[in-house]
Amino acid sequence: MAHRRRRLGLTVGVLLAGTLAASPGAAAEATDYTIDVDTSRTGAKIDDSMYGVFYEDINRAADGGLYAELVQNRSFEYDTADNRSYTPLTSWDTKGAAKVVNDGGRLNERNRNYLTLAADASVTNSGYNTGIAVRKGERYDFSVWARTDGAGRAPLTLTLHDASGELASARRVAPRGGWAKHEVSFTAKRTSATGRLTVASGGAPVALDEISLFPRDTYKGRENGLRKDLAEKIAALEPGFLRFPGGCLVNTGSHEAYEEKSGWQRARSYQWKDTIGPVEQRATNANFWGYNQSYGLGYYEYFQFAEDTGAMPLPVVPALVTGCGQNKATDDPALLKRHIQDTLDLIEFANGPVGSEWGKKRAEMGHPEPFKLTHLGVGNEENLPEEFFARFKQFRAAIEAKHPEITVVSNSGPDDSGTVFDKAWQLNRDADVAMVDEHYYNSPQWFLENNDRYDSYDRQGPKVFLGEYASQGNTFGNALSEAAFMTGIERNADVVKLASYAPLLANEDYVQWKPDMIWFDNDQSWGSANYETQKLFMRNVGDEVVPSEASGTPATSGPITGAVGLSTWATSAAYDDVRVTGADGEPLLTDDFSAGDAKWSRAAGRGTWAVEDGAYVQSDASAENTLVTAGDKGWQNYDLTVKATKKSGKEGFMVAFGVKDTGNYYWWNLGGWNNTRSAVEKGVDGAKQTLIEDSTTIETGRAYDIRVEVRGRQVTLYLDGKKWGSFTDDKAAEPFRQVVTRDKATGDLIVKVVNAQGSEARTRIDLGRGAKVAGKARVTTLAAEPGAENTKDKTPVKPVESVFRGVDDSFSYTFPAHSITFLRIKTG
Repeated sequence: MAHRRRRLGLTVGVLLAGTLAASPGAAAEATDYTIDVDTSRTGAKIDDSMYGVFYEDINRAADGGLYAELVQNRSFEYDTADNRSYTPLTSWDTKGAAKVVNDGGRLNERNRNYLTLAADASVTNSGYNTGIAVRKGERYDFSVWARTDGAGRAPLTLTLHDASGELASARRVAPRGGWAKHEVSFTAKRTSATGRLTVASGGAPVALDEISLFPRDTYKGRENGLRKDLAEKIAALEPGFLRFPGGCLVNTGSHEAYEEKSGWQRARSYQWKDTIGPVEQRATNANFWGYNQSYGLGYYEYFQFAEDTGAMPLPVVPALVTGCGQNKATDDPALLKRHIQDTLDLIEFANGPVGSEWGKKRAEMGHPEPFKLTHLGVGNEENLPEEFFARFKQFRAAIEAKHPEITVVSNSGPDDSGTVFDKAWQLNRDADVAMVDEHYYNSPQWFLENNDRYDSYDRQGPKVFLGEYASQGNTFGNALSEAAFMTGIERNADVVKLASYAPLLANEDYVQWKPDMIWFDNDQSWGSANYETQKLFMRNVGDEVVPSEASGTPATSGPITGAVGLSTWATSAAYDDVRVTGADGEPLLTDDFSAGDAKWSRAAGRGTWAVEDGAYVQSDASAENTLVTAGDKGWQNYDLTVKATKKSGKEGFMVAFGVKDTGNYYWWNLGGWNNTRSAVEKGVDGAKQTLIEDSTTIETGRAYDIRVEVRGRQVTLYLDGKKWGSFTDDKAAEPFRQVVTRDKATGDLIVKVVNAQGSEARTRIDLGRGAKVAGKARVTTLAAEPGAENTKDKTPVKPVESVFRGVDDSFSYTFPAHSITFLRIKTG
């Protein structure tokens, strides 16, 4: 494809690999790269738990996803607190007199609503996505809790059907008296993805709750289990750990809702104790991501799934400091004490003997043996590092006092750098924290530029848990950049002890966040290009790093060039007195808007721009990324000055420079992230990365003088005449990366090479004179166009297995363009 190099964000010239001299004694065969491996030495040890998975209930990852329940809103608990469009009958259609009731006759205190059906009324559930999916010949288990007010029976007819008719033979139950559970099973007569489940009363009124339909064939045959195809795709990764239940899900919401004295609250913070025990007694809750969560998939099921996949369980508990764009610290000593005790109880639930209070509850659920919990995270992406750390220390002290065997994991906020990151790391280092959880979502360019990120980390300091990372897309180009970065993670396995791509799952009809590793609808699932890449690395980790060095790609890097721009994000702002001058003082653009806005083009096509009172105003306070541009894309070495005033809205304003188009630019984002900080962001093919940031916020109604000086690849920024910061954007986006590891069990050397460029890489691989190796290697290759993306209909990114015959202590191998290649070489 024509723009393959640009898609990876590589600088012009980086991909033009020169021909390097062959190693001494080799034939005159031309090579572009060399890899020198010292097989006589051993580098960092790689733990078995190195790569794992991060699970969060986002994108309908639980209900309608990994949790195998086929009925949506099974207990009539959907509420506007979850989503403004919800009602207690969301996903249900009724005929006749049917009413949702919330009174003292309910099933239990944590399951507030139930449905009453009059005689000869019915209710039909539409499931998730297009409907309830069933497969011919498979069994489906139905259950309902029912109550009658009279002495007689209230027969119910249960049908599973779609628009073409019956999907299984109708079944019947006949409730009588108080609340009781009734169960039957269906066997599907044909396959359908658009099924419906109807419950019809016959002759007597009845109250219903917890209407459920489960496939009998769940993962590992577990009751209340997991959707088999999704669980098997996760298990196929052979994860070393499972981090759960989130993410932003953990540390946001109303922590005060823990208080019993406050009474019942519909939206509560995540509490692990809500999620165990009989499913009909578990509370439902408003999910941070805008829907309802039933907690049918709870802590017991998470621990069980970790055990079933051979993964180390790694739960994360809230620290009473919100993150994910919310900045609030709950200052309540009693509430903090309760949270800490809940965490101690969680450890007892996981590991305690059956004679203990919480170990007994685990045993009652069917697992008398401990779950072997060794690691536990406290908090997630807090933007208030000092407030978080004050609470973290109390958690750690209480846990280590009772359970010194547990590694307590801290975190460093939501970004890869910046003031929050730096402060959090300082606090973690000073307190000798064992492990710090880092999160970042950046452009492919950033991942290609930062392979050496962990080379300079303190080997004696806290270890790194890279709990969330991704390159903002699901194309193979994204996966290539992540793979290049992962070679640096493995090389630094003495520092980075755990790593997991995020998020894990996405239902294609309920997406809050992209990219995602595994996609699905109600009857199909497919792994993304990122999934295939992660699986290749996770199943071929090795036990230790073998020291190696590779030659680099000759690169040329010109000055930053591009036009200038103005933009807003969920904010109304006014701009005036725009001036661009060359380094020699020559005026390139002057605009006080007295003559209108003819010099500006609506690059993004969003927002409402107009000249008002002599200023250029974007007045739509809800529009995002409203970029307008002016000038020449060839401009370089210039100064940009502008006056900017926030009029209303959530954030501040953006001043752009080096603008090529709507996907390739730099902008100074002042008052971004809900006016919590400011940063310079670099956009490459629509994906962004942060180059420099601080805690500057913007006042409404105040005029700010902004100045940006561009010199070569160095940029200096001034706010109201004072230097705000500077940076030099000169990191090389190296497209050729490698790492070598050793599998001690098999004796294999695993040579892992990423070639993220549009030309093949002819490479000389030197294993050391006299290295005893087999003459052939097993090869696994992922190769595709950078824009290739796996979907439900096609999978252009998939591994290809082959055998390479020609291995010696020094040999040549040509790595295809846009490829990830693993060579497994037997050693003597």
